[in-house]
Amino acid sequence: MPEKSADRTIFSLSEVALSIQKTLNERYTSSFWIKAEMNKLNHYPQSGHCYPDLVEKTDGKIVAEMRSTIWKDDFQRINDNFLNVLHEPLKSGIKILFQAKISYNPVYGLSLRILDIDPSWSLGELEKEKQLTIEKIRKEGIFNTNRSLRLPLLPGRIAIVSVETSKGYADFRKIIDGNDWGYSFFHMLFPALLQGENAVQSILTQMERIRRVRLHFDAVAIIRGGGGDVGLTCYNNYELAKAIALFPLPVITGIGHATNETVVEMVAFKNAITPTELADYLIQKFHNFSVPLKTAQEMITGKSTRLVQNEKLKILNTVRYFKSVTLSRLAQNRNEIQQEVKAIQQQTSWFIQRKRHLHIDQNLALIQKGSEQILKSQGKVLETAAIHAGTIVKGFFRFQWNDITGIEKNIEILNPVNVLNRGYSITLANGKGLNSVEGISAGTLLETILADGSIISLTQSVNKTEIHDERTKLY
Repeated sequence: MPEKSADRTIFSLSEVALSIQKTLNERYTSSFWIKAEMNKLNHYPQSGHCYPDLVEKTDGKIVAEMRSTIWKDDFQRINDNFLNVLHEPLKSGIKILFQAKISYNPVYGLSLRILDIDPSWSLGELEKEKQLTIEKIRKEGIFNTNRSLRLPLLPGRIAIVSVETSKGYADFRKIIDGNDWGYSFFHMLFPALLQGENAVQSILTQMERIRRVRLHFDAVAIIRGGGGDVGLTCYNNYELAKAIALFPLPVITGIGHATNETVVEMVAFKNAITPTELADYLIQKFHNFSVPLKTAQEMITGKSTRLVQNEKLKILNTVRYFKSVTLSRLAQNRNEIQQEVKAIQQQTSWFIQRKRHLHIDQNLALIQKGSEQILKSQGKVLETAAIHAGTIVKGFFRFQWNDITGIEKNIEILNPVNVLNRGYSITLANGKGLNSVEGISAGTLLETILADGSIISLTQSVNKTEIHDERTKLY
């Protein structure tokens, strides 16, 4: 009972609290459907009860805040319903439409007892947030900014935003590091939370770290395992989507779902459904370069081999021809010598018969001496012819061998790998080799391929060298 003191009536605190409780119980006899943001779930596994903190925000500021209660049995039923509809459990940081009764306790104060939560409404709110983010990004004209960047021909340096213990990250590394073709990738993990109320700030922090060392990477990969739509709410956040759209490196995503594309995936340079598909995409980039290069190498090797074989065949035919000509010439010389010998014999016999009775001994000596001189002279002629023929054949063989050696050296010199090893380089624009500055302007992105890697550069200016033809000068 209240106390009386002079002209005042004094109530105890409990009397005031009981009066408030009675008034509220009489005024709010039924349940209500209320929408709010569940800032924190505050689930206690030991008891099974939840004590969510509910807030309402306007322009990012809290305009209303209230405590609530979900008893164990109600929580189990509501959580099962969320798992069936959203494939995610009830968690902090989502907007909910809930049925509740107003409750007041003299000790614990005013609260709402939550009886039920509609998961379909939460899903609709997520879609509203997504569409609002898309509208703002498009209005700012940055929706396709990251997509318009150019991914290097061989994107081998990847900055990864993921959780070290994520299965998606493990799958990605398994494929990248263990690819059957031996392609070499450098990747570095920038660990971040990938879902929950702190995910956006965590990812933004790591993206800023990557921005400061962006010259060391070709692309950024955001990798996450599978999950339901509620777990993807952070990827529809405007600030995160804007940061991805404006990032100076191509951002590729493998968030791990196929049912609902998030805004981050929409504005990213490349979106893969799974981390495995993302790894295959990067490997395919190396395939697109190595297969034509290997084909060209095989073509050069094949043509070189055929050219050498053709030249060897030509030399073999030439050797056979010279051998035939030499043998024919030797046989002809032998016939000529034999004819000369027969002629000498005939002439000698005839002379002896005519002069036998005159100076036989003297003439016989002279004839013998003359015959020896003739035979010696013809023998030297034969030896000289043989030596001359051998010299011609050897010289021809040496000449042909030098030609073959020169051809083989030229083939080796023209090998693209040796050209690069000698300090030369290949410059590509839009994947095509350059031999002229025509079509190149300031701002054009160039790739310079060296023997041990490649360099990406941005053209600042173009200077064209004037070529003067001496024949056009006037004297």
